[in-house]
Amino acid sequence: MLNHATAATVLDAVRGSTPLVSCITNTVVQNFTANALLAVGAAPAMVDIVGEAGPFATVASGLLINLGTPNPEQREAAVEAAQAATEAGTPWVLDPVAIGALTHRTALANVLADMRPAAVRGNASEIIALAGEGGGGRGVESADEVDSALEAARSIAERFGSVVAISGATDAIISTEGIIRVGGGSEMLTRVTGGGCTLGAMIAAFIAAGRSVGVSDFESVAACHTVYSAAAEIAVEGAAGPGSFAARFLDALYTVSGADLDRIPLS
Repeated sequence: MLNHATAATVLDAVRGSTPLVSCITNTVVQNFTANALLAVGAAPAMVDIVGEAGPFATVASGLLINLGTPNPEQREAAVEAAQAATEAGTPWVLDPVAIGALTHRTALANVLADMRPAAVRGNASEIIALAGEGGGGRGVESADEVDSALEAARSIAERFGSVVAISGATDAIISTEGIIRVGGGSEMLTRVTGGGCTLGAMIAAFIAAGRSVGVSDFESVAACHTVYSAAAEIAVEGAAGPGSFAARFLDALYTVSGADLDRIPLS
C-alpha cells in the first residue's frame, strides 16, 4: 500500500523523466490541463485529430481520454488512440465525464472501457454509471457519495483490470489489490473549471513515471492524488477566491515537495 515516501518517489520520477501525455480532452479545460502538466514536470500534447491521435499515442508516455465535450471527430480519435495505446503498451486513462444521463458519451465510455484502460477516474456517479449500476449524476456533478461507488469501482477493476479512482471529499483508489484512501485537498478545486479533468491527465503522467521506477499503477494513481491534494492545500492558503486559487494551484504543483506530502492522510 502507498506511503508518503513512495508518493514522493513517483513525483521525483515525473520531474526526472518529463513524461509526454497526449490529451484528448474537453475544450473547456485544455489550457488549464496543459499548464498543470507543465507545472508538475510533465509535457502536454493535445492531439485529438483522426489520423494523428493513434500514431501519437504510440510514442507518448501516457494518454488521457476525457469525454467532456465529445464531438464526432474527437469520439473517433478517442477510439483510434485507445486502440493504438493498448497495442503499444502506452498507459491510458479514461475519464467518463457526465456519463449515465447523456447517450452518446455513455455508449462511447462503454466501448473504451472494453479496451482496458490502465486507470479510470471520475466522481461517484460516473463510476456507478460506467459499471452499469445507475443513471449518472447532475451533468458533471456527482449525485452520489464516494462510498456508494466502491462496489461499482471493484466491478470495473475486476472486469477491465483498471485502477479506479473516485474523487470526493476523501478520494478512493481501488484495484484488485485493495483500496487506498487519500484525504486532504480543498473544496476550492470544485470552484475551478478543470479540477477533475486535469487530475486525469496527471494520473497518466504518474503511471508512466511510476512504471519507470518499478511502482505499481495502483500506487502511482494514489501518489498522483496525494500530490494533487497537497498542492490544493498549499494553494488555498492565502487564496482570495477561485481566481487566485487557480494561479496558486499551478504554482503549488511546481513547488510541491516530498515533505509537503506528509500533510495528506493516507489509509
